[in-house]
Amino acid sequence: MPSQLKISVGQYSDKGRKETNQDFHGVYIPKEPQLSSKGIAIALADGISSSDVSHIASQAAVAGFLEDYFCTSEAWSVKKSVQRVLMASNSWLYSQTRQSRYCYDMDRGYVCTLSAMVIKSTTAHIFHVGDTRIYRLRDQDLEQLTHDHRLWVSQDKSYLSRALGIDSHLEIDYQALPVAKGDIFLFATDGVYEYASSRFIVQAINESGDDLDTAAKTIVDEAYQQGSTDNLTLQIIRVENLPRQDAKELYQSLTELPFPPVLEARALFDGYTIVRELHASSRSHIYLAVDNETSSQVVIKAPSIDLRGDPAYLERFLMEDWIARRINNAHVLKPCAQTRKCNFLYVATEFIDGQTLRQWMIDNPKPDLETVRGIIEQIAKGLRAFHRLEMLHQDLRPDNIMIDSTGTAKIIDFGSTRVAGIMEMAIPIKQNPILGTVQYTAPEYFLGEQASERSDLFSLSVIAYQMLTGKLPYGAEVAKCKTKAAQNKLMYTSVRYENREIPAWVDDAIRKAVHLNPCKRYQDLSEFIFDLRHPNQAFLNKTRPPLLERNPVAFWKGLSFILGVIIVALLADVTQTICPYVKHL
Repeated sequence: MPSQLKISVGQYSDKGRKETNQDFHGVYIPKEPQLSSKGIAIALADGISSSDVSHIASQAAVAGFLEDYFCTSEAWSVKKSVQRVLMASNSWLYSQTRQSRYCYDMDRGYVCTLSAMVIKSTTAHIFHVGDTRIYRLRDQDLEQLTHDHRLWVSQDKSYLSRALGIDSHLEIDYQALPVAKGDIFLFATDGVYEYASSRFIVQAINESGDDLDTAAKTIVDEAYQQGSTDNLTLQIIRVENLPRQDAKELYQSLTELPFPPVLEARALFDGYTIVRELHASSRSHIYLAVDNETSSQVVIKAPSIDLRGDPAYLERFLMEDWIARRINNAHVLKPCAQTRKCNFLYVATEFIDGQTLRQWMIDNPKPDLETVRGIIEQIAKGLRAFHRLEMLHQDLRPDNIMIDSTGTAKIIDFGSTRVAGIMEMAIPIKQNPILGTVQYTAPEYFLGEQASERSDLFSLSVIAYQMLTGKLPYGAEVAKCKTKAAQNKLMYTSVRYENREIPAWVDDAIRKAVHLNPCKRYQDLSEFIFDLRHPNQAFLNKTRPPLLERNPVAFWKGLSFILGVIIVALLADVTQTICPYVKHL
């Protein structure tokens, strides 16, 4: 079996010389599959001493983080998941203070500091706000990983500059660090780290061996003996094992189910009756079938037996079903509910009674602008469903879009989709960086640059351009350009060269959306969709005639006023210069 992420934990907390303990801490180690998909979460919060309710804030912050993080989408990156959770916790704490009698005194409200970490695969994701600290002990060197958010007004007096619940806006420090086997992470409140020396901490951990709870208590006791007047909490996390899979192990886990045979019409297969073959290629076989339980028509996609030795292909094939089950959108292909055990490796989805956008474009070579807008808007809605889950489709093209009998557009293929949450996992399979069809692939892919939502926007805009003109905005030249210099030589061909009835401002919107530089494209799909129906203000300003042509009288009045102001200013300056001289005479 492949190795798994494993840690050892030691924790100790004490109220110290205070009446109550306002610290709160916790660790959550899930079982598989969440151990791989979400990782292990650790958190420590410290309430502020000036508040009688900050212990409630500490408990709510840690408990909310440990519970809610594992409820976020597996497709989200760790950073997005945690930030969403902490923003929600901050809003709740802030609102509790605003509704209390201390609504104008945050020092007595629901406020706490928080240091949290998610160890996923071989990476530690650190989130921090306040003055609790996270250290890393490696090779007997204790390194502070977090920065204290504390404002010093004098040598003896300071204030928290950032904390949970202190303001409606929350700024969180984030960093990601590679983890090595044997790394030790320490989470400590100021009652501990201000009084226990680094040398003592390292010595206590070394002498404790595997008993990290004893090490934590020893260090807390030392801080107390050294005069700490605050609550004292320490967590010690030691990385015992990291997930390691070789390609052979992953291949075996992917192919536990046998490949289905080539199916013929009327064949009975896993509770389905095959009607006919819809499509066959070197990569897959697609069949129309009837579910014998529900009598509904479905589509069965089976991998080609020729690729059974290709782990990268098998991983992408299985990811299609995983992705489809996490997206619920009218413009994205819907998978069939799993009501019985699968005996073979395949994917079952809804049947779409229609045609691909490629065939639709052949049948409708000169569609009107409104029809194009309608289809592009539908595809954009489907794409946004991907982007909300931090997924990039990466292979948007007419062959991967279906138009059904009602005119509804649906994205049907997810084999090239990039999922942020999955990309954070350690997978030894090497993927092809360019998985899409080159005619619709964004230029940044060919430069080896990071893809983004704007890359999918480029593909969508190329489709819009092709629907209006029957051609591609840069022909087939983008794929040939492997450098920035070569790409900069490419020239955009206006859609109006093919169809003069298209408004210039629509052409301007498409021109921006297919810009070779992703930074100069629209930031969001909705901006592009809006500009396909409304002239962009920047375009109107660019094409607006000068004031002299629009209103000559206003132009000359304005110019005369400006000249008059200049003359008055010059006269005033001359007067101030001459007057002292006259008085002297």
